[in-house]
Amino acid sequence: MNNPPKHRSVYKAWLPVFALSFAVFVFNTTEFVPIGLLPNIAESFGRSEADAGMLIAIYAWIVSLMSLPLTIVTARIERRKLLIGLFVIFIVSHILSGFAWNFAVLMAARTGVAVAHAIFWSITAPLAVRLAPFNNRNRALVFIVVGSSLAAVLGVPIGTVVGQWTSWQVTFWLIGALALIITIVLAVLLPKLPSSNAGSLKSLPSLLKRPALLHIYLMTAIVITSYFTAYTYITPFMLQVGGFSERFIVFLLLLAGSAGMVGSFIFAKFSHNRKLLTIALGVLFLSLLAFHISASSRPTALALCFILGADFIVIMLSLQTKVLEVAHDASDVASSIYSAIFNIGIGGGAFIGGIVLTNIGMPSIGYFAAGFTFVAFVIFVLFSRRHFYQV
Repeated sequence: MNNPPKHRSVYKAWLPVFALSFAVFVFNTTEFVPIGLLPNIAESFGRSEADAGMLIAIYAWIVSLMSLPLTIVTARIERRKLLIGLFVIFIVSHILSGFAWNFAVLMAARTGVAVAHAIFWSITAPLAVRLAPFNNRNRALVFIVVGSSLAAVLGVPIGTVVGQWTSWQVTFWLIGALALIITIVLAVLLPKLPSSNAGSLKSLPSLLKRPALLHIYLMTAIVITSYFTAYTYITPFMLQVGGFSERFIVFLLLLAGSAGMVGSFIFAKFSHNRKLLTIALGVLFLSLLAFHISASSRPTALALCFILGADFIVIMLSLQTKVLEVAHDASDVASSIYSAIFNIGIGGGAFIGGIVLTNIGMPSIGYFAAGFTFVAFVIFVLFSRRHFYQV
């Protein structure tokens, strides 16, 4: 009996990780597609863009509040069954989103998605590492980021275009339909996955006594807040300050997502370099400081979006990898806290950006975002870097 070719066996071994990558794609698409559709959603309900931005903020805050308790409650559930259950909630919530007859109903539907999201992001990275053949942790995480990047490259721009040409409701219906397909793929490809090293409430005291982990969480909170203070409002910013067309802005979103692939490559190649995160934080600070200048022309806008997209992925992968390294014995609980803090940053950024937009003006958003990054850079260089690599 002939053995299958080696490359085919390797490919088959990675199929479960590929399936998780597609799951990440659909979750990230729905989380960030409102960024491209903020003007459309605001107009349909007679709301301001700052009000519509609260869809992103409240979604993120629900994820942050529910990640840890829901991860602990579901800690003993077999993971394949849990993932499929999360997608059922996801699909039903998207059907309701499409039929939302007022802003409150849309917010309620997004709450359902956020609840599923809270558990999903707590278990996905640990599962990817667990499913990866040959103990290839970093490559497994890169595949997860590829799914996230594809959401930015394809999901968010295509969802934005569909919403602009038809209606934003159609975008949510299509995401729900895609989620149904991915649910079937997960059911077919994923093996049974008993809960393992998920951690529990008893894990918390031990985790919170680890300086490296606490510093990672602090950096995550500040950096994500800074990034999303500006990025949440990139569509209205480029429309109003730059005067660019909606079509060009879709291309900007696509470019930012594509740059995430470059960021994944940079991380995979240079993750061993201790200067990588320091450099990435410096680049983020300078990019956000130049946010206003970027709207002066198409080439500067394209350059900024590319740099931001690549740099953000480098930072995100650096932090996520370190969480799994420091808390390998309670990976789900540690990841749930990381996801919660990450989403506090998303919500905080959307909230702060909305305040700046309403009370100070759209052109100032980048400067406020850069201020947060500067604080993160100083904290990391002076205090956190030593703990970050002391593992």
